[in-house]
Amino acid sequence: MTLTPEQKAEIEEARTETRPTRRVISEGMENRLYTAHEVLDHGLVRVIDYMGDDNAITQAARVSYGKGTKHVTNDEGLIRYLMRHWHSTPFEMCEVKFHVKLPVFVARQWIRHRTANVNEYSARYSILDREFYIPAPEHLAAQSTVNNQGRGELLQGEEAQRVLDILRDDATRAYDHYEDMLSQDGQKGLARELARMNLPANVYTQWYWKVDLHNLFHFLRLRADTHAQYEIRTYAEVMCDIVKDWVPLAYAAFEDYRMGGVNLSGKGVEVLKRRLAGEVVTQENSGMSKGEWREFEGVWG
Repeated sequence: MTLTPEQKAEIEEARTETRPTRRVISEGMENRLYTAHEVLDHGLVRVIDYMGDDNAITQAARVSYGKGTKHVTNDEGLIRYLMRHWHSTPFEMCEVKFHVKLPVFVARQWIRHRTANVNEYSARYSILDREFYIPAPEHLAAQSTVNNQGRGELLQGEEAQRVLDILRDDATRAYDHYEDMLSQDGQKGLARELARMNLPANVYTQWYWKVDLHNLFHFLRLRADTHAQYEIRTYAEVMCDIVKDWVPLAYAAFEDYRMGGVNLSGKGVEVLKRRLAGEVVTQENSGMSKGEWREFEGVWG
């Protein structure tokens, strides 16, 4: 990760400032403010601002549901009830704004989560840095033979080095041409908004990403999963650690019911009932497709 001395000084100055406030704060999140967490080779995640805590969730739930939650005697039990029964609006009472520096191809995956507010660094007005994501050798893999959107065996030896050289050389050459085309110091050249189109997808961009907790949990459930692409998963894992400090009760419920839980289809429930009754059930008599059965077996054996 590249942070200039000026950026580091700015972050450190912001961290040392203390101001009185009447709003509710999360001690865990206060300790996270302005800290730049390194991701990949040049990326980062840091919290810019946040609103709410575990109490904000239960407060909203009790306003919304009134007598319906009186049997829940503590906040942890209520939050687990809300998570267990897929209630969403109480979790929307908490929000967080992240500063994220990430490769463009990761940003294009990320932006598919259309439930956040985003403001991205503009290459129409500014010049992008000479920073590219180059995978570490242990993350350089061939195409999977069983998963059309996944990785298979690791590349080894000369083949791995050949691919790394191509990635690095192509990125460097594209950026050299980007610089050559730019108009600088009053000289004639191509406009920045046009010169940027030749940059590779592994160049780094930055944005502010503001999202409520409900939609953040949905993002993390998909992107922190072991099946997610490694590059975006590294960001999600850092964000999981941050959220755990911010709303520990809500995160514990999320980890239990969403990350550690399993959803079953109606056919899956029926297969389990038949197995418990002693019946031998196979893919052929289960009513499931081969893909569904493979996933079912992966969980239930």
